[in-house]
Amino acid sequence: MELQLQVGVKILLKNQESKYLVICRSAEKYPKVGRQWELAGGRIIPGSSLIENIKREVREETGLEITSEPRLIAAQDIIKSHKHIVRLTYTGEARGEVRLSDEHTDYKWLSLREISVLEPLDEYLKEVLAKFNL
Repeated sequence: MELQLQVGVKILLKNQESKYLVICRSAEKYPKVGRQWELAGGRIIPGSSLIENIKREVREETGLEITSEPRLIAAQDIIKSHKHIVRLTYTGEARGEVRLSDEHTDYKWLSLREISVLEPLDEYLKEVLAKFNL
């Protein structure tokens, strides 16, 4: 079986109160992954820029608009039996009112410390927070 390459983008969004957005993935919509707290983002659509993709994902998943130029803070290799995912994590600022899509069931604005102890938390987000002492 040929290994598939995919690129994903995630963003650590900060609001005006200096809190960061985490969203809870729907266990019903994603039974293989299950319910877990994560950042907004997803796979890129080839042919459009990384920043266009992150803005689209944020709009689709949260209804928010990114108000600052996203800044890359981490790149991770996620290698599974049939795919290799390159996950790029950005940080940026957002405004608006959160309106979740059907992919997520809940959201919270928290400090980085509060996010780091949230359970169940996406393992790759945990890695980013630990690596950068966020």
